[in-house]
Amino acid sequence: MLFAIYCRDKADHLHLRQATRADHLPYLERFADKMVFAGPLLADDGETPIGSLLVLDLEDRAAAESFAAGDPYAKAGLFAETTITGVRQVYPKS
Repeated sequence: MLFAIYCRDKADHLHLRQATRADHLPYLERFADKMVFAGPLLADDGETPIGSLLVLDLEDRAAAESFAAGDPYAKAGLFAETTITGVRQVYPKS
């Protein structure tokens, strides 16, 4: 099942995102075979990261929760909130 994981950074925590990125990217690589999409949410300036959006094909909600909790960004306390929602892909057709 596809799960969207929407994470909003705590205000004024760009420094923590930057300091943790070197651990975050290899973590994502471990799930490359399950990754549909992953990338930063951006501020209105189109450049400053303010969160993360990930869509993964995982077995169940427990697996999505485990993935989200294991993210080095989450472990470092970067996120103010994380929302996990099941989704159905309509386009592009798979």
